[in-house]
Amino acid sequence: MAYVQGFLAPVKTAKKADYTQIAEKSWALFKEYGALSTCEAWGDSVPDGEVTSFPMAVKKEPDETVVFSWIVWPDKDTCDAAISRMQEDPRWEEVMPNAAEVFNLKRMIFGGFEPIFQDGPN
Repeated sequence: MAYVQGFLAPVKTAKKADYTQIAEKSWALFKEYGALSTCEAWGDSVPDGEVTSFPMAVKKEPDETVVFSWIVWPDKDTCDAAISRMQEDPRWEEVMPNAAEVFNLKRMIFGGFEPIFQDGPN
């Protein structure tokens, strides 16, 4: 069964093009590692909440936009193997040389999910 990695991150609004470039280059490696599909979604209508919200979850600052993204893998084993491989692959240094200037990894939220219902394409 497919496995989904989900991500929520604060990205410098002025660095949208840089973030897009990082996402495109990252996808090439994820695809090589066996990922089936990905989606990078730039926050368009992401309201602040009173108790909780996407902006609150990542401690969004005024000059940032919340990005919601996911990667679909064939299964958890493929995802886990990709994560291990990422840590040893020196090409990641080329993909994200200035990532810290674009988005805050410390405030990124991520996790792995097993789908329980799905309709339509990945």
